[in-house]
Amino acid sequence: MHNLPTPLYLRSDIRKLEQHEPGGGLMTKAGLALATLAEEIAGNGADPILIVAGPGNNGGDALIAARHLKNRWHQVIVVLAADPARLPADAANARDALLSEGGHFTDSIPANTRFSLVIDGLFGIGLQRPLEGRHSGLVHQINALSCPVLSVDIPSGLDADTGCIHGCAVQADYTLTFLAAKPGLYTLDGPDHAGAIIISDLGMNAIEAVTPSGWLLEDHMFQPALPARKLNSHKGLYGNVVVIGGSEGMGGAALLAGRAAMLSGGGRIYVGLLSDDMPLLDAAQPELMLRHAGMLHEQVNASCAVIGPGLGRSPQALKLLKIWLQQPVPLVLDADALQLIGQNAELKSILQQRNHPTLMTPHPGEAATLGGLTNEEIQQDRVSAALKLAADYNAVILLKGAGTVIAEPEGRWYINTTGNPGLSSAGTGDVLAGMLGAFIAQGCEAAAAARLGAWLHGAAADALVAQGTGPIGLTASEVALQVRSMINQGFHRPNQHQQ
Repeated sequence: MHNLPTPLYLRSDIRKLEQHEPGGGLMTKAGLALATLAEEIAGNGADPILIVAGPGNNGGDALIAARHLKNRWHQVIVVLAADPARLPADAANARDALLSEGGHFTDSIPANTRFSLVIDGLFGIGLQRPLEGRHSGLVHQINALSCPVLSVDIPSGLDADTGCIHGCAVQADYTLTFLAAKPGLYTLDGPDHAGAIIISDLGMNAIEAVTPSGWLLEDHMFQPALPARKLNSHKGLYGNVVVIGGSEGMGGAALLAGRAAMLSGGGRIYVGLLSDDMPLLDAAQPELMLRHAGMLHEQVNASCAVIGPGLGRSPQALKLLKIWLQQPVPLVLDADALQLIGQNAELKSILQQRNHPTLMTPHPGEAATLGGLTNEEIQQDRVSAALKLAADYNAVILLKGAGTVIAEPEGRWYINTTGNPGLSSAGTGDVLAGMLGAFIAQGCEAAAAARLGAWLHGAAADALVAQGTGPIGLTASEVALQVRSMINQGFHRPNQHQQ
């Protein structure tokens, strides 16, 4: 995991970057880059290119692109959705230049007209209010067109920092984003609206100019997924994973986590079940060592403990969670463990004072309980919510959802780029928890395990969908098996003499 990921820049960071090249130079470069990409997408079709330019510099980029496309013999129809007298200086200059070369504007999208492409230059990263009236209407019209949509910097209506939608948002097929990647393109509603994301740095090295706020998790960072194993090895080298959960009627969650830990390379897997009628063995995975949950903290020298899958919220669950929070071992806290901690000040205090690594894996509802917020408040700014939880609980936070966010107590954060709706099914979170426990047991630091686990979990689901399995009906067990396959694809056995 040595290759650097793509940096992510918040709105405030982008404004700092823009100060490195004032005077319209960036708009000139952006407009040319936009025209070049638009020409590639539109091809040589006879239908015109529709350009919708808004009232800010985003509209100015689109107007410069319109002039370049016109000069390259493309037919362009330009909708200027702004008061010309109130355009920013650079955008006003772009409008004047287009007019001076024979361009003209229309107030609305022509009805019953076929287009080869529409360029969405309505609003950029500065938008922080709901779209209304004419602008909202234009967004809905753009989304109703049958041609490809290319958004300028960010789909109009999408928040660049959070991925929230301001009233409505353009559904782009392509987004050409400038200077650097923005987190809102990759989390919450961003992945459903941005389409294929192309980054144009406009000739600026962003990292040298401004320190990034966060990073993307991408495939090249995880090749291979885990280090190759020596031939001279044994199970003791790969750790003892303990899973605590499986209360009455929820034994499957703990077994799924245990199986995933086994398939992800854990050396020995102990599954401690709370249910009184626990099975003697897991018929599907008899390698798992099933135990009553109550005494495992005294019976097993755990390398990592996964607490929560199917745990329930009974007095017994609360007691066991408190015991494990005080154990000197790395912990993965999931599901009901998170709910119990969020509702119990004593548990929170114990967790905050832990001297061993803790990795917490909330979905937005669990994060809301942990943070004393609503689900909606968590989703309004997933990055900030994850960072606050990481600081408050002194733990690595893996906030699940579209564009999973990993936040560390020191303030570093990442957004994952893998995964699909097939993971919206029961048990996939239990599989992820088991994977994380196995990676930590094998020697990964908690933050590194969170990054690898989030990426590999999503990548396994993506691979299954590519093979024709899912997304509808994809199961957690299938994901766990695919994870094993992908881990082993990265192992390189030392050269051996042929037999």
